[in-house]
Amino acid sequence: MARPSLADLTAFAAIVTHRSFRKAADGLGLSPSTLSHMMRTLERNMGVRLLHRTTRSVSTTEAGERLVAHLQPVLRDLDRALEEVNAFRARPSGTLRINASEGAAQILLRTVVPTFLDRYPEMALDLVTEGKLVDIVEGGFDAGIRLGEALPKDMIAVRLREEMRFLAVASPAYLAKHGTPQTPDDLQHHACIRMRMPSGKLYRWEFEKHGQELSVEVPGPLTLDHTELMAECAVDGLGIAFVPDPTAQPHLDAGKLVTVLSDWCPPIPGLFLYYPAGRHVPAGLRAFIDVLKEVVR
Repeated sequence: MARPSLADLTAFAAIVTHRSFRKAADGLGLSPSTLSHMMRTLERNMGVRLLHRTTRSVSTTEAGERLVAHLQPVLRDLDRALEEVNAFRARPSGTLRINASEGAAQILLRTVVPTFLDRYPEMALDLVTEGKLVDIVEGGFDAGIRLGEALPKDMIAVRLREEMRFLAVASPAYLAKHGTPQTPDDLQHHACIRMRMPSGKLYRWEFEKHGQELSVEVPGPLTLDHTELMAECAVDGLGIAFVPDPTAQPHLDAGKLVTVLSDWCPPIPGLFLYYPAGRHVPAGLRAFIDVLKEVVR
């Protein structure tokens, strides 16, 4: 059996992690065809099939499952060793991978990212926006951004944004034509712009006032999966949207939207950057956190 190269083993581990040749290729900066060739070479050198491949999916064989179980800890130890050496450099280098929602990514791009990339030119930032919540350790991310109320356990959290609110908003023209709801129950008589979660479920609008909590499944002819689009549709008079205040604020400032049921929309814990406790913190992540803290102050 020919000894496989570190590059081939790293590529194999990436495919298993992503369960996709395309996603693994994107993460490694390779073409899918190059990655496929590397796997054929790896399997040929090892003399055993490691992956089951179809046009739609990829999974490990029993041999592949055993290999990756031993390989992943070794690669993590290797990354840790390289990172410890990197700490002796005057400036951190490498790639920092952060998982965030699109809204959180927009906040980072407006605030932390420009300073970080300017100050640390040898760093690259891989900012992945996904609607669904992911396990950042399993996904190979250095950190994630999430609302404070949804932070996983055993994570260290650094505040990115103070308390925020989800706001019910509509255009003045819509309210002039259809009236203004006074309570969440009144939404049953309005066209609401609903939101579909990555899981496929419809998001229930959550309200609270004087300790009374309501979770409302609103009606409406339009369902979207993007808060910016929801706000734009509300501006166009298509109904009432329920969106985070950073999304609504530019339209509120321009007078294109107004809030309704504002006394039913309490603040919730803001956004936090989080990363695993008890693990070595890469120099690039430490540098990013330092910039983040400066911006927040």
